[in-house]
Amino acid sequence: MISPEDIERIIDAAKIEEVVADYVNLKKRGANYIGHCPFHDEKTPSFYVSPSKGICKCFGCGKGGNSVNFIMLKETLAYPDALRLLAKKFNVEITEEKPTEEQLQSQNTRESLFVVSSFAQKHFSENLYNTDEGKSVGLGYFKERTLREDIIQKFQLGYAINKRTAFTDIAIATGHKAEYLVKSGLSIEFVNERSQETTDEAAQQQAPEIRYVDRFFGRVIFPIHNVSGRVIGFGGRTLKTDTKKVAKYINSPESEIYHKGDVLYGLFQSKSAIAKEKFCFVVEGYMDVIAMHQAGIENVVSSSGTSLTTGQIKQLKRFTDEVIIAYDGDAAGINASLRGVDLLLEEGMNVKVLLFPDGDDPDSYSKKVSTAELKNFIKENAQDFISYKAQILTHKSENNPIEKANAIKSIVESVALIPEAIFRSVYIKECSRIMKVEEEILINEVNKIRSKNFQEKHKRDKSIAEQQQGVEESSDYLIEEKKQQEQNYFNAEFQERDIVRILINFGNKIVEVEGEDDEKKPIKIETTVAEIITHELQNDNIVLENIVYNTIYNEFVEKINSHQIPDFNYFVNHQNQSICFLAVDLMSTPYSLSNWEAQNIFTTKEEDDIKKSAYNAIYSLKSRRIEIMIDDIQKRLKDNTNEEEYIELIQLHQNLLKAKKEFNSLLGRVVVK
Repeated sequence: MISPEDIERIIDAAKIEEVVADYVNLKKRGANYIGHCPFHDEKTPSFYVSPSKGICKCFGCGKGGNSVNFIMLKETLAYPDALRLLAKKFNVEITEEKPTEEQLQSQNTRESLFVVSSFAQKHFSENLYNTDEGKSVGLGYFKERTLREDIIQKFQLGYAINKRTAFTDIAIATGHKAEYLVKSGLSIEFVNERSQETTDEAAQQQAPEIRYVDRFFGRVIFPIHNVSGRVIGFGGRTLKTDTKKVAKYINSPESEIYHKGDVLYGLFQSKSAIAKEKFCFVVEGYMDVIAMHQAGIENVVSSSGTSLTTGQIKQLKRFTDEVIIAYDGDAAGINASLRGVDLLLEEGMNVKVLLFPDGDDPDSYSKKVSTAELKNFIKENAQDFISYKAQILTHKSENNPIEKANAIKSIVESVALIPEAIFRSVYIKECSRIMKVEEEILINEVNKIRSKNFQEKHKRDKSIAEQQQGVEESSDYLIEEKKQQEQNYFNAEFQERDIVRILINFGNKIVEVEGEDDEKKPIKIETTVAEIITHELQNDNIVLENIVYNTIYNEFVEKINSHQIPDFNYFVNHQNQSICFLAVDLMSTPYSLSNWEAQNIFTTKEEDDIKKSAYNAIYSLKSRRIEIMIDDIQKRLKDNTNEEEYIELIQLHQNLLKAKKEFNSLLGRVVVK
């Protein structure tokens, strides 16, 4: 258990803008920040961060919260685990009671995989420095590649002893369960069946023997981190020269915490530099990333030896829209760069391509030149994708009209993927100039391709929707939606929400109200907005129907009785996540007023006359409750045959109409008959 005092210290230290900046490229907008939402795909940024309120909120998908909630959502962690992660990141020391056996058993699988992966990283790193084999073989290899000590530690490089059970034996001996070693991919389980030839009947009846061996052995190790710095997987490189029999690289298999298609190697170590430089290099391998860092270029990530995936691009897009693909200068590197370009364009990225001299990659070339020379080479040789692709394809199709036509078609197909019309127009002009083709012809071809792509996507989406839901299910959905709308009409959901919104945002604000002294003379009395609202609702015995709203309202009542008025921070940091998320939602707005005062235009904010807003919210709720009662009475009047009861209902109906008119008058509403 983490104490309330420690929780408060963690929340104070974990500034929301610093926490979110680890995952999102934030841009300043007034007093707030804005960026692309890390929880859903979007073209236009709608994810807002408010440092003053300590919250974040996406106005696209609705997700948000304080620092702890954000980490819970992004890392799929329980509340205590999110607190521990933030405490570690911001160097907040916490004291916890030792967990019980039941608590240990209830830890979720994901967290257990994180724990065992962290243990493995430390184990492999220790091997590098604390074992004879690690120092001579592993560390020797890295030194041969001229890696500095600080770079080895920055990427937490390591070595796996060349013994089939070295890691697994130590992990199990220190208390890690074989189940999680296997699920993480660090260990491999196999069943050693009993020999069927044995004549020992008892031996044949015994259960098969289960054994565990290491996935990584006799290899240098590259830990793979998620964007927040937690180890989620590993890459291992063999040091044997005969790679025909042994794979040069092996990687962790897919697991609950490691999805290769969504991970970019080096993003954790590079994200700050990417945000600062406003662009990113994409290279092929682990050593390419590490070598570039050692050369002083830190805004670089790797696709881990495969073509870029949509998932990886979405990760990158959270930090920058500018990419330079820096692959090897051989044929394989050229083909890989061409494949990566189209996916990047489709996601709206601005793309350049950098090819190193034939026979070199970023690792080897960075060792041949100084940092200044490397930066100058990049500056002079990074090409816009259209120039690059046209140059490559026209060279191949020289003096061959058919090949040239195919080359033009390939370039046009790439241009057609660009979502922004302005950028498409610029690239079409460039393509027309390089390929010596009329611009109008290219425009027509691009439009044809985009139209075809749109129709195909529409068909796919329709097919998927029909398969998943079926036409009948879609109809059911519309019926349910209509029912929900009707239900909202017959309750006071919106009015209750406004009451709670004012309580959370302005409940502790002090206002003056009219009162009387002991001699019945009018006086001004100072009170809080929360006391006004709770007094008015309690006088009429009004209970909020929404469970979460009513819970918040009751907390205000309890705190007022103990002479404490909670502010918005109390609810934003509430351990009840439903209350926390609602508080963030009720505090958030994507808009901010411009500085109109500078133009001698003076605007009125809600907090400037919060007493009026509070009373309007109260009157609106009471008026809505009266409307619901009137609707109910009208239904009963239609079906009622008892004359005495009918007369009573008519009288009550008239009284309610009169009360409704009074509230409308207080609210400044005009009722047209």
